Amino acid sequence: MSFVWDQEVDMSGRLISTDGTPIAFDKLGKGPPVVIVGGILGDRSQQGPLAELLSTKFTVFNYDRRGHGESGNEEPYAIEREIEDLDTVFSEAGAPAFVYGTSGCAVLSLLAAAGGLAPKIKRLVIWEPPFFVDGTRPKLAPDYLSRLKSLLAEGRRREMVELFMSEAVGMPAEFVAQMHLAPWFPSQESLAHTLIYETTMMGDYSIPRTKIASIKVPTLVLDGGQTSWLTATANAIASILPNAQRRTIDGQPHNVDHNAMAPVLIEFFEG
Repeated sequence: MSFVWDQEVDMSGRLISTDGTPIAFDKLGKGPPVVIVGGILGDRSQQGPLAELLSTKFTVFNYDRRGHGESGNEEPYAIEREIEDLDTVFSEAGAPAFVYGTSGCAVLSLLAAAGGLAPKIKRLVIWEPPFFVDGTRPKLAPDYLSRLKSLLAEGRRREMVELFMSEAVGMPAEFVAQMHLAPWFPSQESLAHTLIYETTMMGDYSIPRTKIASIKVPTLVLDGGQTSWLTATANAIASILPNAQRRTIDGQPHNVDHNAMAPVLIEFFEG
């Protein structure tokens, strides 16, 4: 099947994934398809400004992962269902598509490529996937996931977010103690249940070397040079991927500026 992208589109809609879960998405712009995989403690609005910037060159598909935003949710969680969701977006976008995955969603993008979707990915860009490289930061406690589940069962969503920020992200204790006062905290607290999904996807946060080594898709591995352990992870992943390029967008924090990211994506996707 061939696709022609000659008409500018700006719309929102819902797709139905393999298991019947509705997946909400925005489609905007015109040109070859780009799929944005985002949404850690947030919905597709996180990447909305980036989608707008890319829409001058591409038809951009920005979707809510299951359990996030306007998308539905089916329990129990399984990474296979998330890969099916992404495949459903590809069917709408017209594969092969360019893909950008950020943070934990970079991990989802890699697992999808290793899990059978590689032929539908033309080029892949990943931003600071948060795997742990030995010696760069403390490992997660073995009971981290069980503690998240216990907190959710008790309705203690605030503590779930605090646990994630302190142990998985590694934020300083004084920042974590004040987070609940921030205006953005209630939205993250409402999505605390998805931290169980992220942890299930990440496993013990070690790099799945065999899976990543199987990915032949041209991949650009990015970091911002601000967090040493994320830089170490980016270097490690780039060394494992058979067809990788490596780049640092200097001076960018983990919450990268969309205006800094957009030209890098455009250059790699058009290259």
